[in-house]
Amino acid sequence: MADINVTPLVDVMLVLLIIFMITVPIMSHKIMIDLPQKTNNPTEQPDPPKPLEISITRDGTLYLDGMPIQLEVLEAQFAVDSRKDPQPMVQIKADPFTQYEVLADLMGSARNMGMAKIGFEAPVTQ
Repeated sequence: MADINVTPLVDVMLVLLIIFMITVPIMSHKIMIDLPQKTNNPTEQPDPPKPLEISITRDGTLYLDGMPIQLEVLEAQFAVDSRKDPQPMVQIKADPFTQYEVLADLMGSARNMGMAKIGFEAPVTQ
């Protein structure tokens, strides 16, 4: 039975070890970074704006904060609110049996007028 000669393997491993021992100290060098200093005056974040709460009934009627509203008037409201900083969120609460076309028109209008934050409010189940 022939024995495996491990001498070449040990030679290669020692050469690799020596190469890594030489290159690692060269690669690690310090970089000076100016970190920001801690302040005692925290900057006040403005309160987030009140979200636009839109409800859609089963027959497709739109309500903004409980008041009935037409899609065209709502588009004008979206155009005004999209320019605010920070922009308010559009929260949509739709009846489960609302036609998808009404919901798609509302979401498309909000997106076309520049509203970036559109969310859905899920009904509470018991």
